[in-house]
Amino acid sequence: MLPKTCILLICLLNSFSPLIHATLNLTLPHQHPNPDSVVLELQRRLNVSVSRRQILGIHENDQSSCQTGNPIDDCWRCDPNWQANRQRLADCGIGFGQDALGGKGGQIYVVTDSSDHDPVNPKLGTLRYAVIQTEPLWIIFSGNMQIKLKQELILNSFKTIDGRGANVHIVGGGCITIQDISNVIIHNIHIHHCVPSGVANVRSSPTHYGRRTKSDGDGISIFSGRKIWIDHCSLSYCTDGLIDAIMGSTGITISNNYFSHHDEVMLLGHNDNYLPDSGMQVTIAFNHFGEALVQRMPRCRHGYIHVVNNDFTQWEMYAIGGSANPTINSQGNRYTAPTDSNAKEVTKRVETDEKEWMDWNWRTEGDMMVNGAFFVPSGEGLGVKYAKASSLEPKSAGFIDQLTMNAGVIGDSGDNSIGVSYPGINNGGAGTTTGSSGTGGSGDYFGMIFGSGAPPPPSTTILYLSFLIISFLLILGL
Repeated sequence: MLPKTCILLICLLNSFSPLIHATLNLTLPHQHPNPDSVVLELQRRLNVSVSRRQILGIHENDQSSCQTGNPIDDCWRCDPNWQANRQRLADCGIGFGQDALGGKGGQIYVVTDSSDHDPVNPKLGTLRYAVIQTEPLWIIFSGNMQIKLKQELILNSFKTIDGRGANVHIVGGGCITIQDISNVIIHNIHIHHCVPSGVANVRSSPTHYGRRTKSDGDGISIFSGRKIWIDHCSLSYCTDGLIDAIMGSTGITISNNYFSHHDEVMLLGHNDNYLPDSGMQVTIAFNHFGEALVQRMPRCRHGYIHVVNNDFTQWEMYAIGGSANPTINSQGNRYTAPTDSNAKEVTKRVETDEKEWMDWNWRTEGDMMVNGAFFVPSGEGLGVKYAKASSLEPKSAGFIDQLTMNAGVIGDSGDNSIGVSYPGINNGGAGTTTGSSGTGGSGDYFGMIFGSGAPPPPSTTILYLSFLIISFLLILGL
């Protein structure tokens, strides 16, 4: 009976292999079915913003106008009353993470207390208290502050962390964790000097806390997250990655950020054998990859990664790397190579023979290569695969300057190379830390209500694996 069972099991697996391949690479839950259409929509919005700036007759080097040509910034920064309409930001997203709602429709929560004394029972008024709540919240800050985390900050779904109008730094143990949730916006925050946090109990919702193992020390860790948008943040000096997205995460936009002083900048994909990451779709747009960076801008496994209109000013080893056949669509970026003659190549296929990677779809279009930089494309039928994503024309260096001139925390120099002393920080602007004593005061934590609230998080989709398991059980019962 056992040989017959084994034969039947193998036949069943073979019969399902096309379905498994299609499911893992084309129709994973939360994966966009036509990523090229997302690329086209981004380009359309970019062209609209640039055309509007040109129609208004704004000179390319004029930095005084709110119309920059950057479609994200132009969406909200020209509103003189943006502080009264903060949630408009949620309508300004682009790319694969454009559907991230964050806390849109929820209450305004004001962080008045920068302390983080108790990760299990956080105080009202702290950032940790806000991010674990189940309802949508739009989180803002009462003033400049540095938040030194005791343990990783575990977010719940439908949250926006909005640092506009304040100089907010998040440092310390673990930093930000986005795990098994959706609809998160992180905007205008300094995230730096993140270190591994020890084994401890940490609360992730009002009704649950659990034992957490030692964290890696990422700036932002995205684990099975979706609909995530990270915009206008400055990230540096973390122990592991500045941004890591793994374990089937998808629907992510990383835009207008400033990265500096780090080795392994960004990891997209868990490992070469984790096939659900083939559904990962990430837009990397209008970022400035600045001083003292080494590699992984990003380093990709599987998935579809759109790298558009970024300024890569430094790397020591390579800029974009990958393994396990990711699709890389590089458009309108400026790559400035280091002086090292052995590090001029933008791309790196990690631990993979050329006979294997020569079929991977890595595309460069309209990219500017400076100081001897060169991008090694690959893949058969590139013209067909990228036919729908070929409208972005090469732009001048001044155009890239215009799109990325405000990368990082708005109005900040982008340098987080400060001495880490607590409490308090004064970097990139005047002011003092609010609530650094941890008293919290009696502030108004919840402000006005916008609308009736965001929709509840979608229910978990049952994968085809359940069907296979049931089939195996039936076979074993023969």
